[in-house]
Amino acid sequence: MGIYDREYYRREVPAGTAWAPRSAVGALVLANVVVYLVDWVLLDGRLTSWCKLRVATLVRPWDWWQFLTYGFLHSREPWHILANMLGLFFLGRDIEDLYGTKEFLRVYVAMIVFGGVVWAAAGTLQEAPAELGCVGASGAVAGIVMLYALIFPRRTLALYFVIPVPAWFAGVLLVAGDAYGAVARSEGARVAYAVHLGGAALALAYYALGLNFGRWWPRFSLRWLRRQPKLRVHTPEEKEKDPPDDLSAEVDRILEKISRSGEASLTRQERSTLEAASRQYQKRRQSSKDRFA
Repeated sequence: MGIYDREYYRREVPAGTAWAPRSAVGALVLANVVVYLVDWVLLDGRLTSWCKLRVATLVRPWDWWQFLTYGFLHSREPWHILANMLGLFFLGRDIEDLYGTKEFLRVYVAMIVFGGVVWAAAGTLQEAPAELGCVGASGAVAGIVMLYALIFPRRTLALYFVIPVPAWFAGVLLVAGDAYGAVARSEGARVAYAVHLGGAALALAYYALGLNFGRWWPRFSLRWLRRQPKLRVHTPEEKEKDPPDDLSAEVDRILEKISRSGEASLTRQERSTLEAASRQYQKRRQSSKDRFA
């Protein structure tokens, strides 16, 4: 594959789609705002009543879909959705640029689900009312703040949109504040601190372990419906002509990451992969010279 054929060099927007969000972040913000307006303007909060996460959801497998739906609902107060969407919009774009649209969506959904599971489990252990509810994208947004602090620790963020602080400090402050809130459990508090901690914990594990959910994501194909070609026997020379598909795909992903965030953003494993691919290419190039000299 030529370098100009790679996805990150194709930035054109197809005709007729200029009105649509051009990123996962834009689509998520739009989805949350639309759901908020439909719920509180047209349905008077009935959507929240049906789809919010409850403490009892943890032990009701038939309600496990609520671990996802609660993350697209918000309370009637506008500040709730405003704060979440501002955090998603301003910090999420750099994370999406780094990991790609599909992987960003996987991480975002995973942080919503994991944060909800942590909150429901904590509520069960604390013997909270079974029908106590939770809504909001805060778990995913907290995870995005954590990822941002880990990836861009020296960038400056405006704390409370006023106080300039380095990103790493904002991450530490987020975790410390949520941990204190979860332990203190002040009477009448409406903030689901456990959701924030769950999203931040998953983000930390994702970064520290160098995870990529795309490798585990099932890929469906309709190739089995097509007529299968006749088998062909390849010689060893033909098999060595091109690198394995999985290695090529991994190299493409790493090169895309370098183009977005620079070589310094690579993990040790990614550097090893590039070195292995380089050795493989050099070996095949030398072998080709030997045969045709």
